[in-house]
Amino acid sequence: MTEIELSAVKSGQYPDGPVKVTEDNFDEFKKRFKVVLLDFWAPWCGPCKMMLPVIDELSKDLRGKVAFGKLNTDESPNIARKFRIQAIPTLLIFKGGEVVDQVVGVMPKKKLEAKLKEHL
Repeated sequence: MTEIELSAVKSGQYPDGPVKVTEDNFDEFKKRFKVVLLDFWAPWCGPCKMMLPVIDELSKDLRGKVAFGKLNTDESPNIARKFRIQAIPTLLIFKGGEVVDQVVGVMPKKKLEAKLKEHL
């Protein structure tokens, strides 16, 4: 899975895959789209790797409704601290730029999709 740069996503459009979120583009990303799922992860994390295909598939299935982002906690520790991320993967769901839900650990695609649809 390749992460998309936020700068490559045209204004008014949703990305067709997960966006690479960093401390530099975090605020813009969470405010730019109505509903956002942000995956806090790290490359060495086994459960995070298990979520990769789920995030990738849902980013395509829910394109235009939910924007998906991936934030590497090793590269952006300040944001992870801000949201008190204790374990990864942690998925935060933002609506209107504010956290409305959280999932910690691995979750099957169907369950995560249902949780996201609660916020549409």
